[in-house]
Amino acid sequence: MNLTLNIALILAGLSNDPKPITFEKQLIAMETAESAGVFDVDGDGQLDIVSGSYWYKGPEFTKRQLIGQVKRISEYFDDFSTIPMDVNGDGNMDYVTGGWFGKTLYWMENPGNNKEWAAHEIANPGNVETTRAWDVDGDGHLDIVPNTPNQPLAYYTLIRNAAGKGTAKFEKHPVTEKHGHGLGFGDLNGDGRGDFIIPEGWLEAPKDLKNGTWKLHKSFELGGASVPIIVVDVNKDGLNDFIVGQGHDYGLHWYEQVKEGNTITFKKHAIDPYQSQYHTMEWVDIDNDGDMELVTGKRYRAHNGNDPGGNDWMGMYYFKWNGESFTKNVISYGPFGEGKGAGLYFSVADLNGNGMKDIVVAGKDGLVVFHNKGSR
Repeated sequence: MNLTLNIALILAGLSNDPKPITFEKQLIAMETAESAGVFDVDGDGQLDIVSGSYWYKGPEFTKRQLIGQVKRISEYFDDFSTIPMDVNGDGNMDYVTGGWFGKTLYWMENPGNNKEWAAHEIANPGNVETTRAWDVDGDGHLDIVPNTPNQPLAYYTLIRNAAGKGTAKFEKHPVTEKHGHGLGFGDLNGDGRGDFIIPEGWLEAPKDLKNGTWKLHKSFELGGASVPIIVVDVNKDGLNDFIVGQGHDYGLHWYEQVKEGNTITFKKHAIDPYQSQYHTMEWVDIDNDGDMELVTGKRYRAHNGNDPGGNDWMGMYYFKWNGESFTKNVISYGPFGEGKGAGLYFSVADLNGNGMKDIVVAGKDGLVVFHNKGSR
């Protein structure tokens, strides 16, 4: 796409909200890992940032400590998620990740001191595009779900003791024999059970998760979809819709659920067709008005810069539902060194306790905190 045209189209979609929230950018490091998690690493009551080979001590994030050297392949660090979870029940927060090149899902053990963290294998599910955590079985605890394109889909449940603490062991639960690039989870048909969304359609959850069969409904074809695909009632009509980006091409859309009797279909609506590589996103109340917003952005140098739009300017945005469509609000936009991309896995959390949610985002363009300053 022509850069001048691209800029004009993006500017045409900017918010006319008279009181958009503003953000203050803090560059934490020029590391090129693509995942960033937020949790209290050292138990001092302050949130810290974990990304790639290091963790950064809060609340200033200027002091960093080595976790361990992450394997590097070409432009990638083989570390595609940072999911906080006390896996071994020792009171220290660990995290779960996985890699495309190593084809391994594993957890990193927080030693509770300044020693390097040990990596522990959970499974070898194949190439891990990235990983997410959802409460699939409804027991109140998050389960681990890796997106493994062209491989089987399964989720992994942390086995807990009688006190509810992790035992460092996981149980595998198969879902389907093959799925593509992209993954979401939520109750689409309103039966109270969470369903999976994959590029080939949606997988209806059985009543018996352990022994039943997940039923595939080929209601759509999503291509190289985002992780996650967000399941939410966008237009507030009582039916869950979903939001999906194109991880390696142009496009960000929401699919409206249309239900006639027991028949469910989906109507596609554009959110932003002018930006490429919407690979990850979060659904949060970023402006504290009681309504949720879509936070997402363009990934930098996905597939080493060879995707459509790979050389377009980068951006982070929040999209606000206005009752009819989504309004685009710019958090950051510009060329490398000015604009900021979204990476593979970012985190939203109130880092300083001021009641406003901040955004922590890594990528091949560095690790950044966008401090939420609210409306001005």
